[in-house]
Formats: sequence, structure tokens, C-alpha cells
Amino acid sequence: MIWTMASLRSSRNSLITFGLIVLGACWAYQAAGAIVANDLSTLAYPVIFFVGGAVVIAILNDWRRGLYIFVGWILFEDLVRKYLGNHMGVYFAKDLLVLTLYVSFFRASLARRGGTFRIPFRLSLLVFFWLALLQVLNPASTSLFYGILGMKLYFLYVPLIYIGYALIQSDEALQHFCSFVCVLILIVAGLGIAQSIIGSNFLNPSHPQEDILQMGTLYRAAPISGLVAYRPTSVFVSAGRFQDFLLVSWSISLGFGGYLLLRSRRGRTLAFTTIGVVAAASLMCASRGVLLWNSVTAILTAAGFLWGAKWRQHGTVRVVRAIQRTALFVGLGILLLVTIFPEEFGARVAMYAETLLPSSPASELGYRVRTYPLQELAHAFNFPRWPYGYGTGTTSLGIQYVMRIMHAAPMGVGVESGFGNLVVELGILGLIVWIVLGFSISLSAWKVAAELRGTPWFPLAFTIFLFACLLFFPMTYTSFSAYQDFVINSNLWLLMGILYRLQTFPQAIQIAQNQANPR
Repeated sequence: MIWTMASLRSSRNSLITFGLIVLGACWAYQAAGAIVANDLSTLAYPVIFFVGGAVVIAILNDWRRGLYIFVGWILFEDLVRKYLGNHMGVYFAKDLLVLTLYVSFFRASLARRGGTFRIPFRLSLLVFFWLALLQVLNPASTSLFYGILGMKLYFLYVPLIYIGYALIQSDEALQHFCSFVCVLILIVAGLGIAQSIIGSNFLNPSHPQEDILQMGTLYRAAPISGLVAYRPTSVFVSAGRFQDFLLVSWSISLGFGGYLLLRSRRGRTLAFTTIGVVAAASLMCASRGVLLWNSVTAILTAAGFLWGAKWRQHGTVRVVRAIQRTALFVGLGILLLVTIFPEEFGARVAMYAETLLPSSPASELGYRVRTYPLQELAHAFNFPRWPYGYGTGTTSLGIQYVMRIMHAAPMGVGVESGFGNLVVELGILGLIVWIVLGFSISLSAWKVAAELRGTPWFPLAFTIFLFACLLFFPMTYTSFSAYQDFVINSNLWLLMGILYRLQTFPQAIQIAQNQANPR
């Protein structure tokens, strides 16, 4: 017979081959035209399309591989976007990746038919979710797309808590993932330090698009000395996102370094080098907020490590050694900056000293820490709809894209206060529910950290708990952009999942020991 299975298969393969040849010829023609016209951005789009398709297939085949891809992409997405003119397809690529990751993970979970853990703060999280969902339909909002944007910023990365919990099955998996993250941190923080010294021409296109330029690099002069301290963006489109990256990187590197000193010799050099580089980048980023938050985190982390040590078993020796080694690597990083780049380092020190020291006539410490946040929070209650709000997403990050792409009418509401913007968006009930949610998360994280006291996993558990506390309360009190920044938000929920997995490690080890040595 002519139409045998073999002939059909041969015909189908021939059609596929012919189709690939046609696509390749079309792409080659477009590439040649782009090269002749010196339009490399057009040449990049087909490459991104094919690479993106391969990445999606890889994630669907293995969700663990997909998580590593996603963690790397969210750090370098802005770099691609900067050089492609702030293309919105690139901006939403991370959302496609994480949704593909969720599909792959939950499909694998269904295949295993195994149980999963229950989020300890699920009740308060569900209350906040339904309140935000109802506020999407707030009649004061001029566009439904504001609400969709707000729901994405609030909740898109919450399922990462399940993925973080499932990823870390052993100490080896924990060390492998944290080492991977430390390598990424070293690259991004190191590029930020280099950019703070070289200037804005490094890692920035020569003719950036206007909206990228508005979010981008800034200069700040010390009021008295007049020295200019450049605010680097590193691989990101804005200095603020790089600063948020340094906040979460500091907590991760401190916790991982403390864990390794109590658990394993392998990877210590990488972890403590990361601590030193992040400390240097925090100084060179010319952000008083990063300097203060990371200083507070370091002090509280040192106190927490001492509290969690095994006093009767001389565990404090290792903890003190961890603190000493952290201080050593931080000091080495600062010493290198002072020795090699004294002028650039001096400009930042002058800016910090003149604007933060209470003895300086130009000090802004009291105003920025106490007076200004209270004023902005009070302004939120000047809006007539403060009891019930203007709707989810109406003061969130990215509203400029909703206005530009969806032609939504501008809202003209919002204040420079995280708690204040919660009132403006969700009403006074939204602020109350947020505080309850923050307390629920902090309390559950503290219980895990306290349970792990005296174990090698306590340093990492404590830094995750501390980061969550600082983010939900003092950081959000001053600004809501930290929580809504996808770099911090995705890492928050991923770290919370890892935290709850760490809680099971001592019991798992005890069960393994009992099975190895039956009575």
C-alpha cells in the first residue's frame, strides 16, 4: 500500500524538515537585513524567541532546573531589557517563566501523589488575598488593569513557598542552591561596584529609552563637601532595584556563611567572599537606606547567632568565629576600596557622614527616619476614600505601564509611605489585615528558628526570620516598593519555603540514625 505507516512517518518528517528549512531561510534573510541596517536589536528577537522556547521545554521537563533558570533570569532580565529599549515582552518574561515553573511543579506533584506541607499563616494570607481581590472591583479605580497589576505584585510569587520547600531535600541540596545564589550575588554586586567607579557608561546603553532613564541612575552630592556619589544600577534598570537586591543578598550570605561554619567546610570561601563583596557594594551604592538596613541586620544577626549557640557544648566558639570571619571579610572589602579607589570611596563616606551623623548640620537622619514617614502616613488619611480605598494596584509599582499600554486614566493618588499606600489602595482594613499577616508570618518563622536553636541550620533560619520581620514592618512602613519589587518578593517566598523545610531536618536525621542503629 502507498499509505503505509512508514510512508506517513517519512512524509511527516519530510514536511518538518522542509518547514525548518523555510524558517531558517526566513530568519537568515531577516538577520542579513538587520546586520546591513546595523539593527542588532531586531536580530536579537528571533534568538530570544527560540531560546525562550527551549527554556520553557526544559522547565516543563524538570521543575528543579526551571527554578534555577528563574532565579538567574530575574536578576539579569533588566540587563536584556535595557539594551532592547524596555521591550514589554522582556519585562513579562519572568512571569511566563514562573507560571511555566508552577505548571511543571504541580504536574510533578500530582504524579508523585504525595502530601505537601500546609502554610502556617494560610488563614491570614487568604483573608488578605480575598480583600485584595474584592478591591480589584473598587468603583473608584479607573481601570480593571490596575487591579490585575496589583494582584500580580502581591501574590504571583507566593507559590514559590511550595517549590522552596520541595527543593531542599537534604544538606547537599541546600548547599548546592545557596552556592548557586552566592555566585549570582557575586556577579551582580561586583558589577555594581565596578559601575559605581567607572560611571554610567558601563552596563547602560548609550541612548536609553526615556522611561528607563527616569528610573535609572542618579547622582547625589554631599551637602557640605560637595563630593558627588554615583548611584549604580548594576544589571538592573534602576538604582532602587539594585539596592533591594543588596538587602536580600546580605541576609542570604550572612545566613549561609553561619550555617557552613557549623555544618560543612566546603563552600566557606565562597560564602564569606560574598559577604565581603555585598558589604562593599552596600557602601558604594550611595544609599543611606541600604547602609542602615544592612547595618541593623548585621547587628541583630550577630546577637541572634549568639543567642542560638550551644552554650553548654562550647557552640559559642564557632558562632564567635563566624562573627569574626564576617567582620574580617567586610573589613578586607573596605580596605581594598580605600586603597585602590580612595576618591570614590571618600565621596560616599562624606555623603553618609554629612547626612546621617547627628552632629552634622546637614543631617537628615531624624527627619527621614521619624518625621517624614509619619507625615506621609498622615497624608494618606487626607484622601476622602481612606476608609475603603481606591482599589488594588492604584498606587503600585508599574502603574505607568498600565497607563501607557492600556490607556488607563491616571489615578493621581498615593503617598511615600508603605502603610499609607495600603490605606489608599485597600482602606484602613487593608492596613490592619497586612499587619496581622506580617505578625502571622513573623511568629511562624520565629517558632521555626527557635526550634532549630543549637543546630547548624539555626543561622540560616534566623536570617530568614529577621528578613521577613524587617520587610513586613519597618521597610513597608517607609515604602511599599521593597515588597512589590520582584527581586525581593520572589526571594521572600522562596526563602520561607526553605525555612519550613529546615524545620524537618533534625527529625529526619534522628530517624535515619535510629534506622542505622536499631536497638
